[in-house]
Amino acid sequence: MAKEKKRVLITGGKQSFLIRSLMKKLEEAKIDAFFIASDVNSLSSAFDEADILTYYLDKDERPGHDVLVYLNDRMSETNKRIILIGEADDLEYVQKTISSDHVAEVYHRPLDIDKYIERLNISFSAEGRGVGGMKSILIIDDDPTYMGVIRGWLKQYFKVAMVTSGTLGLTWLARNHADLILLDYEMPIVSGPQVLEMLRSEANFRDIPVFFLTGKSDKESVMKVVALKPQNYLLKTISQEDLLAELGKFFGMIL
Repeated sequence: MAKEKKRVLITGGKQSFLIRSLMKKLEEAKIDAFFIASDVNSLSSAFDEADILTYYLDKDERPGHDVLVYLNDRMSETNKRIILIGEADDLEYVQKTISSDHVAEVYHRPLDIDKYIERLNISFSAEGRGVGGMKSILIIDDDPTYMGVIRGWLKQYFKVAMVTSGTLGLTWLARNHADLILLDYEMPIVSGPQVLEMLRSEANFRDIPVFFLTGKSDKESVMKVVALKPQNYLLKTISQEDLLAELGKFFGMIL
């Protein structure tokens, strides 16, 4: 049976006074949170119960490398994300092992609890299948710089994954869920239309909505894109504001 409430797993070296205070604030905000000590056995016993994670680092706290590797691997498998709270040096240490793809937000101590709670509510509000209620978007584009820009625009609101070819996209989808694919129309070797055809030929992928990304705005090019019947197409010159508006409209969200 699906959980009625979204749950936050809070971990750290010990359940300190600050962590207990944070959990009390979450309780007051009607957010279900529970503490698990930061060792692999404890985390593995409770990881599946969480929708989103928070690592609260006490001053000079350096989690074991095994813990960080475990968290990074499990988040890769499940699309779950983590919020990191701590001081600059300790956060830098953690982020050497935990991929930025899995980090929803980073907060320096002392924590602004209101901002933290607001961030959790944003994660929960979409009610999607991604971690913490966040919808999952896969970007398929041969230009990693462009994808990085788009991911930077979207990561506050969505779980964003990036791959540089259609083949890698199909491999990623075999292990992960996507609520939407942003697909480059003009790619070498295997073009966007060919990738769309492959997606539509696979029963597990054919119902995933696809937005084409195109750099061409002339009528002939646009008509070719529209003829393939994607859910939408977006020009690559789109602004952050307009992109968020389009995605908000598609998902029924206010961004």
